[in-house]
Amino acid sequence: MEASLQATYDTVLQRNQGEPEFHQAVREVFESLETLRGRHPEYEAHGILMRLCEPERQLIFRVPWVDDEGTVRINRGFRVEYNSALGPYKGGLRFHPSVNLGIVKFLGFEQIFKNSLTGLPIGGGKGGSDFDPHGRSDGEIMRFCQSFMTELHRHIGEYTDVPAGDIGVGSREIGYLFGQYKRLTNRYEAGVLTGKGLDWGGSLVRTEATGYGAAIFANEMLRAREASFDGRRVGVSGSGNVAIYAIEKTQQLGGIPITASDSSGYVVDEQGIDLDLLRQIKEVERGRIHEYAERRGGGARFVKDGSVWDVPVDIALPSATQNELDEKDAKTLASNGVKVVAEGANMPCTPEAVEVFRMAGVGFGPGKAANAGGVATSALEMQQNASRDTWTFDYTEARLTEIMRNIHSTCLTTADEVGRPGDYVVGANVAGFRKVANAMIALGVV
Repeated sequence: MEASLQATYDTVLQRNQGEPEFHQAVREVFESLETLRGRHPEYEAHGILMRLCEPERQLIFRVPWVDDEGTVRINRGFRVEYNSALGPYKGGLRFHPSVNLGIVKFLGFEQIFKNSLTGLPIGGGKGGSDFDPHGRSDGEIMRFCQSFMTELHRHIGEYTDVPAGDIGVGSREIGYLFGQYKRLTNRYEAGVLTGKGLDWGGSLVRTEATGYGAAIFANEMLRAREASFDGRRVGVSGSGNVAIYAIEKTQQLGGIPITASDSSGYVVDEQGIDLDLLRQIKEVERGRIHEYAERRGGGARFVKDGSVWDVPVDIALPSATQNELDEKDAKTLASNGVKVVAEGANMPCTPEAVEVFRMAGVGFGPGKAANAGGVATSALEMQQNASRDTWTFDYTEARLTEIMRNIHSTCLTTADEVGRPGDYVVGANVAGFRKVANAMIALGVV
């Protein structure tokens, strides 16, 4: 890394110790910014890099709640309002035992550039809690969400900070959070949260948007290589919202998704994933992935050990969680002839894996570009709320498709401009950074 970038990076490490995911996200952006060396002295003069790495506001708070047995439980809540140069903070809430400040900062930092790439007026933020909704009753989840929002509500608003869902936070949790916000503020401020139910301010396509967007981005990558999804084997990790709708859009585009996974293992279905069965097990019954193989039959198999990336595929859509796909997995995929990898999750590929793909000539779409469809459609939901309007599914999907195609084009054009043709990582980071940096300069030292 260039000396001045390295010095700033060292300062970031010293100021944010014990946060490896955040360090990883910052380093990836800094390495891309080496391509701008000497082109924009104004960025250094205005201290843009250090200001970008320091969140505008970091909130940590206690979340007390009572379980069904009457026991008082305590969790920790987080909201990192990272950068508002382009608009109100925008980013999801994650409820999972792995959540800590470093995880939220990594996600919020990525969100800055992802939101910038959408071309919509939204800043970057992220939040969540170490609360685990798995195995909890609806009543327990409601009481937790109400306690969480009792603190969070004083820091958010449709012109300030607009949370959405993420891992562990679906329409049920958003409903409980919104209900408490409405109760505390005495306002029906629909634009304060996105991912709402369709009956009370939500947007069509929002549920599908992240998975759809990742598949659309992958399709654009294939088109740039004069290829397509038609008849190609597709590997998908995860079995939550992103994975399910990445599978659905892949099937619509002619691909054959053959895998899905959860923390217990993965399934391989050479006939192609039965989406209705997967939805029934994971969304309705909240079951485990092995049940899919047991009920599907016809050669579908469950694998407890190993990696879902051991399965030979032409296209890979990692859609589970951060750093799920490592160097060994990347080498296996490359040796099996994978053509394109597009991240449906946030930073699911380790830096070593990304380097393997780069050296092997595999097309690699980073999460800040490939999975930007979710936040883009959240912003479209905000537009509908602001105008007291609702759009059709087809119109909203068309807007999503246009946004994803524009992001793909922006990444390729920017990569060419800075001398790294075909490098989606550099293209995404540089394009996202420049827009935010220019806005920060225009707004002064604030």
